[in-house]
Amino acid sequence: MAAVQSGVPPSLSAKVTGSFAYLTIRDRLPTILTKVIDTIHRNKNTFFEEHGEEGIEAEKQAIGLLSKLRNELQTDKPVIELTDGLEDTDSWNEYLQRQQRLQGDQEPVSWFKSPWLYVECYMYRRIQEAVSLNPPISNFDVFNEGKTQSFYESQKAVMTLCTFLEDTQKNAEKLSPDQLSEHFSKLLQISLWGNKCDLSISAGQDNSQKTSPVDALAGLQPYILVNDSGMVWSTLMSSRRAGESGESGVDRVDIVLDNAGFELVTDLVLADFLVSSGLARKIYFHGKSFPWFVSDVTANDFHWTIRQTMAANHKWMSKRGFQWQNYVKEGAWSYHDHPFWTQPHEFCDMAADAPDLYARLQQADLILFKGDLNYRKLTGDRAWEHTVAFSTALRGFGPAPLCSLRTLKANVQVGLQPGQGEKLASKDPTWMTNGKYAVIQFYRPL
Repeated sequence: MAAVQSGVPPSLSAKVTGSFAYLTIRDRLPTILTKVIDTIHRNKNTFFEEHGEEGIEAEKQAIGLLSKLRNELQTDKPVIELTDGLEDTDSWNEYLQRQQRLQGDQEPVSWFKSPWLYVECYMYRRIQEAVSLNPPISNFDVFNEGKTQSFYESQKAVMTLCTFLEDTQKNAEKLSPDQLSEHFSKLLQISLWGNKCDLSISAGQDNSQKTSPVDALAGLQPYILVNDSGMVWSTLMSSRRAGESGESGVDRVDIVLDNAGFELVTDLVLADFLVSSGLARKIYFHGKSFPWFVSDVTANDFHWTIRQTMAANHKWMSKRGFQWQNYVKEGAWSYHDHPFWTQPHEFCDMAADAPDLYARLQQADLILFKGDLNYRKLTGDRAWEHTVAFSTALRGFGPAPLCSLRTLKANVQVGLQPGQGEKLASKDPTWMTNGKYAVIQFYRPL
């Protein structure tokens, strides 16, 4: 592979046998493809009922394309260009050519020899191609069943969270700045542990108190390896003090979303708190324009979750749902997507490759990046030393003050203290990938 920029480590890839990237591409990605094929096949009757023989033919064709994709992956075939002619097809094909130039002529861009971030994103884009090339099922969300199930299995936790928010709002006017800060810190951490809480609040649990995401926080605290939540709070407060009235919060907080289901609810609750407590006037939610990385939020997931919360047979949950719908109607909340979020670029490319999105993010007072994939893109998914500063790994990306809220499920982590990574590795060899640990990492551009 051609030399990377001086001082910048190489991309993580499946070249290293036994690495997490290798195991992901060898084991996890073919499993996901097999589940997608199974999901499409199980919906065969629905396609027939809705579209007749045309639906059956589309199902067969899509499965054929996905089976071919799975074979290409498992046999390390060269990555091929997209052919579906969607708005992002050309930029994807240009990115493939860019990768080929980086790797040189000796070896083709392929699943096990090229950057993990690129080929994993490419797989999801090829899933989208297989569906989009086959109308009338081209709008079928192959991951919808899992996202829906995640939401329903987390009902007790959602009720607990909505009740907690209701309690804070009853006393909102009496809250001191310290109490407001404490509530913010709790909701930020609940948003951080969205996935973690989801696992511990499965439908098999009976007692909602035991499974409360609020009560779980104290026990999870030692697993936050970097906690810059104080800097996030200061960003909200400094802008607030600078406001003309002295009371108004920041104008806009952007949340770059990760998973649907329970995690999305934790993000909506945090956003609700920011607006209802006067800490922010507007929230921009950024999601995906098509189904992505199994459970990522699309526009449909966003609006469906609000509708389901409104329809809940629980007083405070339903109340929050109606409030969220009002925020959307009034423009306090808005959902945005952009092709860049479903492309393989590291975020330091955004200013050059998606200048319109970069300019939009520059209008934010604070950006919260949720989850592991966003962290991988923030840091370029490279083999950084653990002690390298977060600001260094961003490589110039800094449209506005930003914070990554991330539970660790990939082997990249920066911004740790000297010796911290080694100590963790001796105690827990899978600390970077098992989802037990988390970071709240903040960066303010100069």
